Amino acid sequence: MKINESAENYLETIYILSNKIGAVRSIDIVHELGYSKPSVSVAMKHLRENNYIKTDKDGYITLTITGREIAARIFERHYVLTNSLISIGVTPEVAADDACRIEHVISAETFEAIKTYIHKKED
Repeated sequence: MKINESAENYLETIYILSNKIGAVRSIDIVHELGYSKPSVSVAMKHLRENNYIKTDKDGYITLTITGREIAARIFERHYVLTNSLISIGVTPEVAADDACRIEHVISAETFEAIKTYIHKKED
């Protein structure tokens, strides 16, 4: 399944916000990402059309099963990559920024190899 980086970022943000605050609305995404309301509205429309999210009559956003799977995968990549970069001496801010870029382009094979390597080092 191929999904663009922007959509992955929105799904990850919805995932994080839903875990943090519970019910998520577009305005929460606007505040979290610093994007304009119209930009977020267009993005939500595309995510809904691609069956990654559902919105109820009150405007609350929930991830579909597919949306949640993608969001969880991206979140895991971000978390593991950020912590890996920090562990080798990269500042937390730079590590988070770089992880955000890397998480979208790294192959599943390479990411799994990194996770395996890290787990071996922790044992």
